[in-house]
Amino acid sequence: MAAAKTRTSTFSRNLSTAAPSHGPGLKCGPNGTVFLSSGIPDLDKILGGGFPLGSLVMVMEDAEAPHHMLLLRNFMAQGLVLGQPLLYSSPARDPRGFLGTLPSPAASKDDKSRERDPDQEKGLRIAWQYKKYLGESQLDGQRDSKHEYSNEFDLRKPLERHFINGPRIDCVSIQDCPDLSTLRDRCATFLSQFPRNDGSISCAGRIAIQSFCAPQCAYSNMEWDMLSFIRYLKSMVRSSNSVAIITFPPLLSPSFCKRWQHMADTLLSVKAIQDEDKELAQLLTGYQDMVGFLNVHKVARINTQVPVILEATTFSIKLQKRRYLVLECLNQAPVDGSSGTSYGTSGGWSSSSKTGNLDF
Repeated sequence: MAAAKTRTSTFSRNLSTAAPSHGPGLKCGPNGTVFLSSGIPDLDKILGGGFPLGSLVMVMEDAEAPHHMLLLRNFMAQGLVLGQPLLYSSPARDPRGFLGTLPSPAASKDDKSRERDPDQEKGLRIAWQYKKYLGESQLDGQRDSKHEYSNEFDLRKPLERHFINGPRIDCVSIQDCPDLSTLRDRCATFLSQFPRNDGSISCAGRIAIQSFCAPQCAYSNMEWDMLSFIRYLKSMVRSSNSVAIITFPPLLSPSFCKRWQHMADTLLSVKAIQDEDKELAQLLTGYQDMVGFLNVHKVARINTQVPVILEATTFSIKLQKRRYLVLECLNQAPVDGSSGTSYGTSGGWSSSSKTGNLDF
């Protein structure tokens, strides 16, 4: 009797191919998208997971307050904590000095709950029993392999020096550069470390360029050269496992400002609010805790044509306990005991700053 022939189908699941593994600080999304954390858990949720690898993020600054520095600090600190290489460019003469202002990660929620747990001694006894059966080395390996995708950072506690003095940090000053050739070459050399492939991603890179068209830069009046650099950087980032952030002040002509915004995959803007705006104080709940607004103009769509549907486009920037950066939807203050409703307008506030005594 002839042996039965096994039936095969083109619709059968391919069990031989396993899901690609990724390094710390990376998260898989839909359609093969891999996300990199912004360093702000609330912003990651708003954007649907974080910044997709291969995307260019642009942040429009506010001339009244340096709220964009909050975004940059968390983005850079998140990468350094996870051991991801960083290229930082600034119009300051000594950009490496800025690394000393990066915040330190706060204790995780698990650690906080563990500190408040009255049965901590019982847990230690259980851990001792596991150590007896599994071995101490195996438990240590599990603890070392645990990484936070997105940390909460304490803005008043500086990052430990061993993170800042790492060998994979490159700082570039663009103050005295007559053109953008030096920055272009440094970016190309940096991004060559992270070629995009279909396999696993062991590490990803981060580029942070602060105040790209600042007036102290010699090329600040070369608008076409700056636009050409942004197009070149976007093409390089798109073919690499990295994310680049560029912040720029409102110094461009309206036409070039629109061109820059069009080049961004993810476009954000920050806005300061007035110290004593009585109308907003009556309209918005929690106004006294706000330091500014974050507006989401565009969200990156990598490997998909489906747009991201946001809950709102405008979010309040708050510093919880004057330490932790929090983004919240704007809610109208309740009138006559009614519950608050979503307030999603993208404009209508004053450009006067509400900075208080914040340490940026």
